[in-house]
Amino acid sequence: MPIQELQSLNDPGAQVFASLTEAQLRNRLDPAQGIFIAESPKVIRVALNAGLTPLSLLCERKHLAGDAADLIARCGDIPIYTGSRELLASLTGYTLTRGVLCAMRRPQPRSVEDVCRGARRVVVIDSVVDTTNIGAIFRSAAALGIDAVLVTPTSCDPLNRRAVRVSMGSIFLLPWTYVDSDLQELRAQGFRTAAMALTDRSIPLDAPILRSEERLAIIMGTEGDGLSAQAIQSADYVVRIPMYHGVDSLNVAAASAVAFWELCKK
Repeated sequence: MPIQELQSLNDPGAQVFASLTEAQLRNRLDPAQGIFIAESPKVIRVALNAGLTPLSLLCERKHLAGDAADLIARCGDIPIYTGSRELLASLTGYTLTRGVLCAMRRPQPRSVEDVCRGARRVVVIDSVVDTTNIGAIFRSAAALGIDAVLVTPTSCDPLNRRAVRVSMGSIFLLPWTYVDSDLQELRAQGFRTAAMALTDRSIPLDAPILRSEERLAIIMGTEGDGLSAQAIQSADYVVRIPMYHGVDSLNVAAASAVAFWELCKK
């Protein structure tokens, strides 16, 4: 398809990138038609390698024959839009160092059984609503040996534009799906649960019993209040990261990386 020049955010080709909210992109009424936005050539390549379907591409002019050339070739017969650096900055709210955006079809939802098949270590992201934390948790999970990710409905959408960008495409490297907060589907797969929380019955992260579990789900809680009392009470283990100098806790993204490193050791 010929490359089309955008002059403003009101051009029809810019709508998916500029005027649709995250909720509209997700399309709750018809999830099969949902869309998400991937930013930067690296993230888009990871998504394409994972088999996701591109719908349209927006690229800064100078990248048409540069950083985006291989993407244009790979994406086939989809609309290719271009615009100035300033236009792309107004779309995203910041200046892109790699000015390429791609609208992509959301993957079909998967079952908990399918996602957890063969997994030994999974993470449950429970009520985490900050997009940066979601992206960072996925990136650490992929890097440090987590086999799958389960997200409660009260958490931020992992395919939120910022979450995808912060994850550097790691969201496409791991199987993930949504799970009910009671985790009954997960327990039915034979997983024991470890809630990361500070309580009187918390055991240290390096407790040998945790490493001995064949299938373990690590539950990470929301940024402010942490895990709910119900989530803690229903967990098989409550786990703490030992701290020093009077510090009582870490940010959920940092805590997840520490937990993954310790509990995913082979």
